[in-house]
Amino acid sequence: MKKILKYLGLPVLMAGLVWSCSDLDVPITTQLTPDVFPQNSTQYVQATGPVYVAFRGEFSFAWWWAQSLSTDESILPARGGNWFDNRNYIAMHYHDWNADNGIIGSLWDWTSKVIGTCNQTISILRQTMPEGTEKKTLISEIKTMRAISYFMLMDSYGDVPLDTLYGDFTAHAKTPRKEVFNFIEKELKSAVPNLNPASGVSTYGRPNKQTANAMLAKLYLNAEVYAGTSRYTDCIAACDEVINSGLYAVEPRATYLQMFYPTNGPQMKEFIFAVPYDPAAVTVGYNGQMYHARYDVPRSERAKFGLSFTPSAPRSTLPEFYAYFNDPNDIRNKQWLSGLQYMNDGVTPVMVTTTKKGYDQFYTGSDGGASYTYQVNLTPNIIPRQSEALFDLGNDEIAWNMGYRNIKFYPDATSTNRNQKNDVPFLRYSDVLLMKAESILRGGAVTLGQSADALVNMVRSNRTTSAPVSGVTLEELYKERSREFAWEAWHRNDMIRFGKYEGSWGYKTNTDVYRRVFPIPTNAMVLNPALIQNDGY
Repeated sequence: MKKILKYLGLPVLMAGLVWSCSDLDVPITTQLTPDVFPQNSTQYVQATGPVYVAFRGEFSFAWWWAQSLSTDESILPARGGNWFDNRNYIAMHYHDWNADNGIIGSLWDWTSKVIGTCNQTISILRQTMPEGTEKKTLISEIKTMRAISYFMLMDSYGDVPLDTLYGDFTAHAKTPRKEVFNFIEKELKSAVPNLNPASGVSTYGRPNKQTANAMLAKLYLNAEVYAGTSRYTDCIAACDEVINSGLYAVEPRATYLQMFYPTNGPQMKEFIFAVPYDPAAVTVGYNGQMYHARYDVPRSERAKFGLSFTPSAPRSTLPEFYAYFNDPNDIRNKQWLSGLQYMNDGVTPVMVTTTKKGYDQFYTGSDGGASYTYQVNLTPNIIPRQSEALFDLGNDEIAWNMGYRNIKFYPDATSTNRNQKNDVPFLRYSDVLLMKAESILRGGAVTLGQSADALVNMVRSNRTTSAPVSGVTLEELYKERSREFAWEAWHRNDMIRFGKYEGSWGYKTNTDVYRRVFPIPTNAMVLNPALIQNDGY
């Protein structure tokens, strides 16, 4: 998606140059200054573009890696040394990461960059825009983006510095997580009255009123983790604001998968806040790293999906997570590639011709160089056949076919550079319904006549033809969330809230509770000497 990037993806340099000038004795006529830009309604919107460019940058990359690889949802092992990458990926699986992990460092740098860009943009708008409704709305949008970014930072690292003043380069110590929680809550609540009440094309890619309400619900749902006190009644109230708006609906079973296609966008009924992607946006700003097909489509299935590049599919799910997809009537099963593979006609097998040694590097016969043709068969188990110490599966066809793959964000056959145009939802209406159901199960009161069973069935009736559920439990709700939001980077958040993050899955046995937050990255500690490392690290 698509046209919105023309406004949200204008060159990052625009905002970066506005306040970069110094007082000189001669007039400056060749640089952007407040006297030149921004000066009208269109330019004010354009001035907010760098925030969305920055947010898009690592949303489908560092955020995804940190939130998914650290759970039973996904794993990225090495294959013949490929994708070992200084053990960054597999450390997330084992829960033995340290402060030098590249994923953890990238996540900190990205969220900090978005927050800094928000601070800069708010400063620009405050100084250049005339007072009025338009100014309040634009600043509230950027404050909401800053609150979302602080939510991500706090969720991932716990106590984090609060820095809201552009141009303040002093070293900031960490603020207790509870205070950061209170700051996010205050920012979102103060933004709600000023945000645009509309949904659809006019607000797509930018936070509207219900984005802030849904974000408040997410904050309150996790309040016991973040601030030590449950806020389930508040979560229900925030969910009801979204529900009562009448703007959203659960996408029907027939179009569930289409929510994640390259053709998705503001027409999707469930999208409360989504991040737009478009490879063509490189002309107006950074498109981010929306490379899901590269990581999830087996190299043997390039032709099946019509890709212009050869994918490597290093990441897959684990059997423990795939076990949640046990309803044969559930449309969500179709987001997975598993077992024997066929072309899109469902009849023609996906075949690969290699050698006997190429198929199995441990083949000991004298005819290892002989031709060998087989039908691709994706297997569920992840086995380090080449090296347990390096968690290396091997560099043969058996290794590359290990693990079921997720193609929820369906491969973009129009892409010429691996970069897809599938927009990625951050907040969906089904999440609001399931958050409300969970809050009721955890002690909140029923409102709007919607019991936990009714709310869960509102989602399930649009996903499966199986009978409605009754007497839903928290465990069943957890499994429903696992099915509904697979590959959408919410699973770590769910596992921690449900007390499952210290469990064992795959090859992970670490039960350290302090790993519910990541360490402060080494590079951040160097740049900010006021920071103190998180407990346990």
